[in-house]
Amino acid sequence: MRITKVYTRTGDEGLTRLVGGQQVPKNDARIEAYGTVDELNAVVGLVRTEVDRAQLDTAHQNQLHSWLEQIQNDLFNLGSELATRSEDRWEGMRLSSEADVARLEEQIDTMNEDLAPLDEFILPGGGAPSAFLHQARTVCRRAERCTLTLSQHEDLKGHALVVLNRMSDWFFVAGRWVAQAMDVPETSWDRNH
Repeated sequence: MRITKVYTRTGDEGLTRLVGGQQVPKNDARIEAYGTVDELNAVVGLVRTEVDRAQLDTAHQNQLHSWLEQIQNDLFNLGSELATRSEDRWEGMRLSSEADVARLEEQIDTMNEDLAPLDEFILPGGGAPSAFLHQARTVCRRAERCTLTLSQHEDLKGHALVVLNRMSDWFFVAGRWVAQAMDVPETSWDRNH
């Protein structure tokens, strides 16, 4: 892919084109879904920036960078998947898969080995990287809701909904894992406050 010009003026009337060339309104369910996935990818970029600035040991920092870079690539692939109607997919097109879900679950399990079980909900926070991971979790949940809406209009194939669901769990656990690695205490929800 080669991008030589960022603005095209084709969207000035509130329309955009899908991967197959079809013109749709910018508030179409498909655009909402892959646009929210794109927003999530931008938040993950913020997480990666904060990881660089955080007081984290090299092992945690390297592990997070590796996982987050994979997630960003997965999100670009997922965005492409959602931007392409089923009939416009090509042979060999990368679709979300059970292997993506299994990889996220394996990483969640790895992080959970270091964490104490929760007795109560925690407030988002725990230092900048952790706070941005909690923001990623909420944007991921919205992407999941938008993708669900799209799936109610057409068969998406792939495993987009499951990947987004598991990825939001990943962001939650990663937020706790990073806070612990930075020795920042979690704040439990005080129901009486």
